[in-house]
Amino acid sequence: MVHVWERLLTRPKLRVSLLLAFLLSLVVSPGDTRTRSVNPSTEETVETVETVETYNKYYNYVDLTMRLQSLVEKYPHLANLSSVGESVDGRELWVMRITKDPSRDTPGRPKFKYVGNMHGDETVSRQVLVYLVEYLLAKYGEEPRITELVDTTDIYIMPSMNPDGFEKSKEGDCDGQNGGRNNALNMDLNRSFPDQYDEKVLNPVNIPEVVAVMRWIKEKKFVLSGNLHGGTVVASYPFDDSATHQQQGHYSSAEDDVLFRYLALVYSKNHHVMKTGDPNCPDSPTEKFKDGITNGAQWYDVPGGMQDYNYLYGNCLEITMELSCCKYPPSSELQQEWDLNRESLLAYIAQVHIGVRGFVKEAINGTALANVSIVVASIRHNLTTGEYGEYYRLLLPGTYNITAVAPGFTPMTVNSVQVVEGKATELNFTLAPVVTKAAGSITVSTNSMPSTNDSNISTTTISSDSTKTRLVPSKGGNSSPAVRPPEHQPIQPQEFRHHNYADMELFLRKYSSEFPSITNLYKIGRSVEGRELYVMAISDNPTVHEHGEPEFKYVANMHGNEVVSRELMLNLIEYLCSNYGTDPEVTQLVNSTRIHIMPSMNPDGYEVAIEGDEQGYSGRNNSNNFDLNRNFPDQFVTITEPRQPETIAVINWLKSIPFILSANLHGGSLVVNYPYDDDKKGTSEYSPSPDDKVFQQISRAYSQENPLMHNGHPCVTRYPNEYFEDGITNGANWYNVPGGMQDWNYLNTNCFEVTIELGCVKYPMARELPKHWEQNRRSLLEFIHQVHVGVKGTVSDLTDGTGIPNATINVGGIDHNITSARTGDFWRLLSPGTYSITASADGYKSVRTYATVSKGGAEVVDFRLTRIHSDSKGQSPKGPQPTQNPSEKKFKSLIKELSLGQGLEELVRSTTTDNSFRYRGYKELSGFLRGLTLNFPKITSLQSLGQSVDFRTIWALEISNKPGQTEPSEPKIRFEAGIHGNAAVGPELLLEFAAFLCINYGKNPAISRLINETRIVIVPSINPDGREQAVEKQCNSTQGLTNTHGKDLDTDFFGNASQRVVEAQPESRAMMDMILDKSYTLSVALDGGSLVATYPYDKPVQSVENEGTLKYLASVYANNHPKMHLGDTGCSNNGQMGNIPDGVMRAAERQSHMGSMKDFSMDFGHCPEITVYSGCCLFPPAEQLATLWAENKKPLLSMLVEVHKGVRGVVRDKSGKPIVGAIIVLNGGVRVFTTEGGYFHALLAPGNHNIEAVADGYQQQRQEVVVSSYEAATSLIIEFDMDNNIFGLPREFVVASAAASMTALVVTACIIWCVCAAKSNRQKDGFHRLRQHRDDYDDEIRLTSMGSKKSLLAHEFQDESESEEDTLYANNI
Repeated sequence: MVHVWERLLTRPKLRVSLLLAFLLSLVVSPGDTRTRSVNPSTEETVETVETVETYNKYYNYVDLTMRLQSLVEKYPHLANLSSVGESVDGRELWVMRITKDPSRDTPGRPKFKYVGNMHGDETVSRQVLVYLVEYLLAKYGEEPRITELVDTTDIYIMPSMNPDGFEKSKEGDCDGQNGGRNNALNMDLNRSFPDQYDEKVLNPVNIPEVVAVMRWIKEKKFVLSGNLHGGTVVASYPFDDSATHQQQGHYSSAEDDVLFRYLALVYSKNHHVMKTGDPNCPDSPTEKFKDGITNGAQWYDVPGGMQDYNYLYGNCLEITMELSCCKYPPSSELQQEWDLNRESLLAYIAQVHIGVRGFVKEAINGTALANVSIVVASIRHNLTTGEYGEYYRLLLPGTYNITAVAPGFTPMTVNSVQVVEGKATELNFTLAPVVTKAAGSITVSTNSMPSTNDSNISTTTISSDSTKTRLVPSKGGNSSPAVRPPEHQPIQPQEFRHHNYADMELFLRKYSSEFPSITNLYKIGRSVEGRELYVMAISDNPTVHEHGEPEFKYVANMHGNEVVSRELMLNLIEYLCSNYGTDPEVTQLVNSTRIHIMPSMNPDGYEVAIEGDEQGYSGRNNSNNFDLNRNFPDQFVTITEPRQPETIAVINWLKSIPFILSANLHGGSLVVNYPYDDDKKGTSEYSPSPDDKVFQQISRAYSQENPLMHNGHPCVTRYPNEYFEDGITNGANWYNVPGGMQDWNYLNTNCFEVTIELGCVKYPMARELPKHWEQNRRSLLEFIHQVHVGVKGTVSDLTDGTGIPNATINVGGIDHNITSARTGDFWRLLSPGTYSITASADGYKSVRTYATVSKGGAEVVDFRLTRIHSDSKGQSPKGPQPTQNPSEKKFKSLIKELSLGQGLEELVRSTTTDNSFRYRGYKELSGFLRGLTLNFPKITSLQSLGQSVDFRTIWALEISNKPGQTEPSEPKIRFEAGIHGNAAVGPELLLEFAAFLCINYGKNPAISRLINETRIVIVPSINPDGREQAVEKQCNSTQGLTNTHGKDLDTDFFGNASQRVVEAQPESRAMMDMILDKSYTLSVALDGGSLVATYPYDKPVQSVENEGTLKYLASVYANNHPKMHLGDTGCSNNGQMGNIPDGVMRAAERQSHMGSMKDFSMDFGHCPEITVYSGCCLFPPAEQLATLWAENKKPLLSMLVEVHKGVRGVVRDKSGKPIVGAIIVLNGGVRVFTTEGGYFHALLAPGNHNIEAVADGYQQQRQEVVVSSYEAATSLIIEFDMDNNIFGLPREFVVASAAASMTALVVTACIIWCVCAAKSNRQKDGFHRLRQHRDDYDDEIRLTSMGSKKSLLAHEFQDESESEEDTLYANNI
C-alpha cells in the first residue's frame, strides 16, 4: 500500500484530506467491525480491519481509494489496482483488474471493462461498480458461476472516470444542477472523443481523462465494454450520432447492429425496471423505450461519444447503460440500485465469450502475430489481434466466412465457420510470409511475439527501444537467492587505422561475407571519378523493408577531408556484427531496426585529403570542386550550381527507402547541429523547424553520451569564445548553410536528420582514432535508439485490412506531415506529450485520435480508414457495379505492385536487354521497324501515317496482343518523337523502347501483361527530313529543326481554318489525322535541349482546365527519372539553367507559342499530352545513348503503368445497349467521349473527382469517384434513363398538360359544333316548311320571281354555309 500513498501524497490538494481520512480509518466507525484471525501454524494473533459494505453511503475520492486498496490487500491473488492516468485536478483514474493471477497477461482470456461516473453527477454507476468489485472477489470460490467468470475473463472496472466532477456534485440532485457533470475544465467527457462525423479538434490538455482512457483502450484491446450513466433507465447502443446530426429520430446503425441490439437486450432483460421500457422518470414521464433499449442517435444525437470510439477505433464493442432516473439519488436508494443491476452486470460480462476466438501465428516458426485484421464476410467491421496473436470476434449464432489479413503475409480464409449459442467457436489461423524475390528470402512481420508454454515464466512487455527483456519468475516454489550474473562486456573494434578507398571496399566486402545473415552491402551510385558509393545495411532481414521496422541511416565523410566519421562508421559496422547475438543491446537494435551505414559520400575528396590536416580544405569538395553540403535543393535559396552525381545518388536513395532518422557526420567542431540550417534572410539567427522540440531532444540524446561534447566548449584552443549549451545548436543560429542535406531530408522525406561534428581536427593522426571511438561509441548507439521514440503504427483499409501507402499523418499543432510506407506502416518522431493525430489518404475518410508519448518509448497508434464512396454504413454506391474476374484482379494487383516502392525499379532490373546504341538514319530506322514486325508478327503492326515533304514515310508502330484490331475497352497510349529533327535522342529512345517491349514479351510476365492490356502506338520520327539534315555532336544547332519547307512543325497544328494562314505541312497533317482518331488516353512526346517535363498548354492561356491532372502526369515521368525530378536543368551549354520545382512546368512558361501538337491533342483529340525534354544536348555523341536509355527506361515504363489509372467504364442504357458519343465531363470542365461499345477512359490526378455523363435523349448522370496514385483505374458502369424532361420540365407534367390541353380543345370543338349544328337545323327547318307549301303558293312565287333571277337562285341553291344575313333574307321571302 506504501506505493499508492506515495503517489497520492504528492498531490498538494489531497494531502490534508487524505491524512485525516487515514487517521479516521484507525478508529472503528459504526460501519466497521474488528475481527481477529489466528494462524494455525504459529498461533500468532493477527489483527485486521475488514469493512463491511452497508450500501448506504457514497465514497468520495479518498474513501474510494482506500476501499479499493483494502480489497487488493485482501484478495491479492485476484485483484490488482492501477491508475491509467489523472484527472484535471490530479486525481488518479483508478482501475481494478480482477482475474486469476492479475499481475500477468494470460493469452486466451478476453478483456472486458466497465467504466462508471463519466459524468461526475451521475453517481449510481460509481457505487454499483464498487459493489460489483466486492461481489466478484467475495463470491470467488463460493459460487461456480463467479469462479468461472473470473478464471476465464480479464475484467477491468473503472468506478470513476470523472472524479473531479463527482467531488463537485451534490447528493439528492436528480437533474444535475450543481455542475458536476463535466470535468474540472468544464468539458463533457462523453462529447470529447474523436468522432466519425465530426471534425472538431479539442485541446488534449483540457481532457486528460479522455486521453488517458483512449490510451488505455488502445493498449488493452478490450473485447466488450459497458459505459454506465444515469438520468433514465435504458440500454443505448451505437451509433450515437449520424452524418446529418439530426437531433432525434434518426436510426444510425453500425455494421454489427443486430449484435448490439442483442447485447443491449441481455442487460435490459435482466433489469426488472429497464426491460419494461417504461422508466417513468419524473422529468419525462411519457418517454418509453421498446424492450428497454434504443439506438443512441435515434434517442438523441451525441457526437464525440465513448461507445462509438470503442467500436470504431478500439477493437471493442460498447453499449451505454442508463441506470436511474435520478442522477444523484439519496444514498438510501443504493441497495435497491445494486439489487436491480447486479444480475444485468454479471450477465453482460458473460457475453464476452460468444462468437469466434483463436490465435494467429506465423507459419515458419509459430510466432504469434499481432495487429492481424480479422475480416468477417458481409460485416464491414474488422478487428485486430493482440500482442499474443489472440483475437475474440463477438458474433451471433450462424455461419460465417472469416479471413485473417496482415501486411507481408498471404491472407487465409476459412469458409462456413459455425457459431453456436453459448461458448465461442475456436478458430486459429496460420499465415505464410510473402516471399520477396529480390531478396531471395522471406519477409517476416516484426509485430510478432514468441510463444511460450512455460507456466512459470511471465513476459514483461517492453518498449521497442529497451535494451533488455526481463523474464520474471512467478511467485511460488522454492528458489535460491538471486545471483547477479557477471556484467556482459561487448567486443570492441580491434584495429584502428585510416582506410583509403580500396582498403574500405575490402573491409566492407569482408564483413558482408562473414555476416551474411545480418548484412547487405549495396551501392547507390558513383562519384565523379567513378568510385562506388557503398552502403552497408545491418538488420535481421537486411535486404528488404520489413513492415513495422523503422529505417535508420548514418552518412559519413560528406566532406572528403573530415575523416573521423568514415572510420567511426567502419568501427560501428564491426561492433554491430561482432556483438550480434551476444550483446542484448546490439541484438535488440539489429532485430528491431534496419540500420544503413554509408562510410563515405565523397570518396574522391578523401583520396586527395592529407592526414594531419586540422582545418584545411584539401579534399573537402568533390572532384568537380563543389561542396556537397551546399548542393541540395533549398527552401530559401535557389542553388545554381549543377547537381553533382553524389548528390543525385543520395537524393534518389532517400526517396527509395522510408528513412525515419539520420545523422550526417562531419568534423571540425564538436556539436550536434539541427535544422534549419538557413533562413530567408541569409543571416546567422535561430531558424526553428516545426519539430524544433523533437530535434533538440534527439540532439541531446547524442550529446549527453559524449561528456566533452555536452560540456559545450569543444575547441577551446581554436575557438575560445564558442559555446554550445548542452552541446547542441540550431544550424542557422551557428552559421548559415544554404543547400544542406539535413534540411532537404526533413522537407522532402519522412526523415529527421541532424549534422554531428565529431572533433575539432578534421583529419587527425591514426593514433587518435581509438579515443574518438571511445568518446562516441555510446552516443552512436543511443542515437539509433531514438528512431523508436514517438508514435508508430499502420494505416489500413477498414474493409479488407490491407495497408494504405502514402497516407498522410498529421500531428495537431505541428506543421509537418509524414506519410505511410508501402504496406501502410508509419513512424512519427515526437517528444513526450499528448497529441491529436489524424490519418488521411486519397479516397478515404480521415480518422483522428489522441496519443500520449512517454519518454523512451513508441506509442502504437493504428488507423483503419473507410473509403469515401461508401455511405455511413459502409455500403457500396447504388446502381450496377463492375464485376472483376480473377484475371482482372491479378492485373490490378500488378498495377499496384509496379506503382509502389521498388516495384518498377525491380521490373527495370529484371528486364535488361543486350543493345548496341547508335544513331539510325531514315533508311535504317525504316528497316528496324520492319524487322520488328517480321520478328514479332503477333504483337506488332506497322502502318504509314503519310509522307514528308521529301516523300519519306512517317511510320507508326502498334504493339499489342491484337495489333490492328479495335479494342475500345483497352487504353491507348501514343509515344512520339522527332518533331524537331535536330533532337535526335527521342527517336533512338523510342526504337529501343519498342525493341525492349517486343523482346521481353512472353518472357517477363509484367511486360507481357502490360502489352496484352494496352494498345501502344510509337511514332519514332515525325520529321524525318529534318533528322536527315541534323548533325551529330551539335548540342545547340538549329540545323534540322524544321522540315524541308523550313517550317517548325510544332507551330503548324491548327484545328480551326480561321487560324490557319497556309495549308498544313504534310507531316503535320499526318499527325493531325491520327490525333483526330480521338481514341487515345495519353500521349508522350520526346524532345531535347533541356531536362524537364512539360504539360499543356504551349499557347499563352490564363488558366488550364484539369491542370492538376496534367501536372501530375508530367510529374510521374519526372519522378521516375533519376535527374529530372531534382529540378536542376543543368543545361549550361544552351543557357537553360535554373531550378524547376520537381522538374515539371507548364509548357508556355518554358517557351510560349501557338500551333503546338500538344495543344492540338488536348483541344481536338481530347487526349492529354506531355512533352519530355530528355537531355540538355540536342544531338549528343552516340556514346551517351546508353546512359540516356538507362535514365529514361523506367519513366517510359511508368507511362505504360499510368495509362491504366484514373477512371474508366462503359455507358449504356437500361437495356444494356452501349451509348457511343456520350460526353463524360470531368470536374465540370474537360470532356472525353465514349467510343465503340460505350467505353471511356480518363486519366485523373489522385483525389476525389466529379464525373458527369451526358447524352442526347437521356437523363444526365453524376458520380463521385476516388482516384489513387497506386491503384488501377476506378471502374464505372453508367446506366442512362430516358430523359423525362421536355423543355426543361418533367415528362409527366408535360404529358399531363398536353393531355389536358387536348381535352380542352376537343371539348371546345364539340361545343362549337353543337352550336353550329343547332343553328343549321333552324335554317333547314324554315326552308323545308317553305317547300312543303310550295304548291299552294306556286303561282305567286313564279310571278314574284320573274323579275329577278338572283332571287330565284337564292331560294333554289340555299346552302348551310351562307351568311346569317342571307339566311334571314331567304326566310323572309
